[in-house]
Amino acid sequence: MKRIYVAGHQGMVGSAIIRQLSQLGDDEIIYRDRSELDLTDQSAVRHFFHSEQVDQVYLAAARVGGIHANNIYPAEFIYENLMIECNIIHQAYAAGVKQLLFLGSSCIYPKHAQQPMVESELLNGHLEATNEPYAIAKIAGIKLCESYNRQYGVDFRSVMPTNLYGENDNFHPQNSHVIPAMMRRFHEAKLRGDKEVVVWGTGTPMREFLHVDDMAAACIHVMNLDKAIYSKHTEPMMSHINVGTGVDCTIRELAETMGQVVGFEGKIIFDTSKPDGTPRKLMDVSRLANLGWESSVSLQDGLGMTYGWFLENVAELRQV
Repeated sequence: MKRIYVAGHQGMVGSAIIRQLSQLGDDEIIYRDRSELDLTDQSAVRHFFHSEQVDQVYLAAARVGGIHANNIYPAEFIYENLMIECNIIHQAYAAGVKQLLFLGSSCIYPKHAQQPMVESELLNGHLEATNEPYAIAKIAGIKLCESYNRQYGVDFRSVMPTNLYGENDNFHPQNSHVIPAMMRRFHEAKLRGDKEVVVWGTGTPMREFLHVDDMAAACIHVMNLDKAIYSKHTEPMMSHINVGTGVDCTIRELAETMGQVVGFEGKIIFDTSKPDGTPRKLMDVSRLANLGWESSVSLQDGLGMTYGWFLENVAELRQV
């Protein structure tokens, strides 16, 4: 029996990992909420690891948000994410943790990276300005894992997910990512009987979306790969693995699908004065496919599942 620590267990990805780990066997799952363990506190994290005898770590804890949040809080995004990564990765090593899986983001790749984005595109160009601080922190997490592997011979791995959505997402009206923000906007417009919904940007950028249950399954798959098999498909200085569907759509297509899922029958208007962000973000997932894993949840089905969860857990929190 392994003792598995899931950092960020209350977040969208962390909670999905716990749900799936709980169904797989008798391993003991460890987690702490923020009132019990401040992951930006080096001393607290050191005490936690040296007292808990952890075997595996899923590092899913992070400060996250959409374009608006990244623009408003850049210092918090880079500081908090760097502190969390440094504390957990170093203290996991110091306490003799056998395996660690770091969760990054597709925003680590250059704004104009060749599409679809292969792992080797990392550090080959300028980052998207709207989320550069967050991206820098995530790149640092990858390089922390690689550096500890090289110097200390540990088994710390990294996965880079595409845009995620699903149960336990953040549906805040201003600080959420595109799918939860759009879902809430369409839902509330439907309740008010609005004739139109305004979507940021031109609608032309291409995005890839992965349901969080798929992401959790991929994380567990990569964590449990034999070290020799994992090493065969990675390199010491290029050890991260993309996780996605390998399929993208325009923001306009996403909005139209969202309208169908939510049941909004009005007009969709695009506010071209708002930023688009990166023109296209499609992951090359061939490395992960060669390691035996592919996504299984379609965008239409995933949005339907997410909207069902939203109606039960979020919609009633705000009067419209």
